[in-house]
Amino acid sequence: MIDLMLPDIKRKKLNYKHIIFTVIILIIIGISIFLCIQSVKRNNTQIAMENVVNNNLNTQNINTENVNQEEVKPNDNVIYIIDDKKIAKIANNVLMTSIQPRLTNAAKEKMKHIYSSDYKRVFLTFDDGPSKNVTPQILDILKQNNVKATFFVLGNRVDLYPNILKREYDEGHYIANHGYSHQYSSIYANPYNVLDEFNKTEYSIRNAIGNQSYNSHLFRFPGGASGGKYATVKKEAIALLEQNGIMHVDWSALTKDAEGKFTKEQLIQNLSETVGNKQSVVLLMHDAGDKQTTADALQDVINYFRDQGYVFENFYDIMK
Repeated sequence: MIDLMLPDIKRKKLNYKHIIFTVIILIIIGISIFLCIQSVKRNNTQIAMENVVNNNLNTQNINTENVNQEEVKPNDNVIYIIDDKKIAKIANNVLMTSIQPRLTNAAKEKMKHIYSSDYKRVFLTFDDGPSKNVTPQILDILKQNNVKATFFVLGNRVDLYPNILKREYDEGHYIANHGYSHQYSSIYANPYNVLDEFNKTEYSIRNAIGNQSYNSHLFRFPGGASGGKYATVKKEAIALLEQNGIMHVDWSALTKDAEGKFTKEQLIQNLSETVGNKQSVVLLMHDAGDKQTTADALQDVINYFRDQGYVFENFYDIMK
């Protein structure tokens, strides 16, 4: 009996070994398949991300002879998949590279004719900021209306609120230069002081936005570029700035928010009177800390120009 049972026992041991070996092989195959799937997913994700960036870069028509850095606008409709987890749409500025104004000969020519146009356009401009309380309100309203403005900033204010300046830049507004101190006796002591204040403010702007090659190429003289006590110095400064690749611009309409205490209704009335029948409007406003009424009136300002059929532009539309 014992001799007859031995072959059965041996057969059972062999079967167990076969089963164990088969299980091990299946486990190895399963692990290999899993690793392959993960590798494919990672490769597909990387390729998709690279394609998005490359497509955005290709749409910019980059001219490598004239451009150091370009604006890259991400596809707002793309949803990216990473490790099987769906993340929210990437915000408009996440894939943006540094925006670099370009002062070409064409831009110079456009600047010389900024106050004329064959269609109705308006440049909303704000002086004397950024400020802690008013500027963020203005940025909120501009964002809600998808309007891009131009901010002529003071260097000493940029040093105080670099994060607000960075937000202006990141949201596509043009950052221009209004000098560092806004002290007439200092800035207009001689033409070279004007250039020095421009350069000092550009340094502050670059540090705030994290782009050391940024150059606004655009200056607004405190008090305007002509007339007054310092008219001769201003005229000499204009020539000096142009020699250094810097244009200047004043305004063709204003709300008079720097001329006294007005209600928002009065600001709109001042706006209407100074705009008149102009086709191309460079509107002067201010976003200093004491200009709460300007922030309160901004939606009405935007509505006014929309109702009149104006197109909103900023100086990126000139310096490109």
